[in-house]
Amino acid sequence: MLDLAPDLSQAAGWMPIVFLVVMGLAMLAYVILDGYDLGVGVLMHRASEDDKDTMIASIGPFWDANETWLVLGVGILLTVFPLAHGVILGALYLPVALMLIGLMLRGVAFDFRVKVHAARKPLWNRLFYAGSLLAGWSQGYMLGSLITGFASNGWILVFNAVIGLALVAAYSLIGAGWLIIKTEGALQLQAVRWARTSLWFVMAGVAAISIATPLVSPRIFEKWFAFPNLVLLLPIPAATAVLFWVIHRSLQRLPTRLAQGNEYGAWVPFGATVGVFLLAFYGLAYSLFPWLVMDQITIWQAASAPEAMGVILAGAAVVLPMIVGYTVFSYRVFWGKSTALKY
Repeated sequence: MLDLAPDLSQAAGWMPIVFLVVMGLAMLAYVILDGYDLGVGVLMHRASEDDKDTMIASIGPFWDANETWLVLGVGILLTVFPLAHGVILGALYLPVALMLIGLMLRGVAFDFRVKVHAARKPLWNRLFYAGSLLAGWSQGYMLGSLITGFASNGWILVFNAVIGLALVAAYSLIGAGWLIIKTEGALQLQAVRWARTSLWFVMAGVAAISIATPLVSPRIFEKWFAFPNLVLLLPIPAATAVLFWVIHRSLQRLPTRLAQGNEYGAWVPFGATVGVFLLAFYGLAYSLFPWLVMDQITIWQAASAPEAMGVILAGAAVVLPMIVGYTVFSYRVFWGKSTALKY
């Protein structure tokens, strides 16, 4: 892997790594933050009409700003790694289009559902659910395509589709965890039940993907199962299994506590699910580095000129703290239990 890198003491060597880290963290922040509100949208089709208003209210102050991280990540890919941007977006044209359609449906439905006559409100609720489902599945499909280097045989397409379903289940799990924190009463208890169901799908999906990924990518198989990597990387699946057990145990205990008005441990399912996302991201980053397009384009081959990266880095040093500061501020201001959405 080291022979693919230029001299890391030079700007052309270390700056692509810096931008890769920033882009990766931006995408991770998007998956976690927008993931829970996509999950809430997916769960809406299983809720009563009154509960749907409360569910929307729980994500209302945050959902639009959460998508800023996606814009940041794609913006870095476009400006810093233009060669890879063209290849990646060209190969993912259809799932990217589907994702954008889903996000647009969510945005329109979010506003229209509270402004139309009562008889038409269920239609916009269904469109919000459909947009959430489509966006989540498309993102998972794109992740599968990235892992396989954009191959397109039948088994690869099935693999990509399964990853899409697994990501929807993971979004549902983290969305249910968010509702446990932000709601109360019957909806909160319902969110616990949703989380239990989603957890089994997520565990099955993670197990299936963990087995299938090395089989569809020989390079990833080599990186994970060559000695001593196999021993050094064992803590990742072990820690993931522990977190799944923590979530399961918490979801078994929460109904009794919540029925008594005891909120102790209500944050555990959400927090432990974030931990699963972090471990999955670490494993994915290890599997793909230093490739932006598996076995085709490395981060150094795709990078812009050092002078251009220097200008972009200066801009990122100004913009990134502002995004982080606004995100922290908005969550601090709007923290607390949600009530029905009113205008």
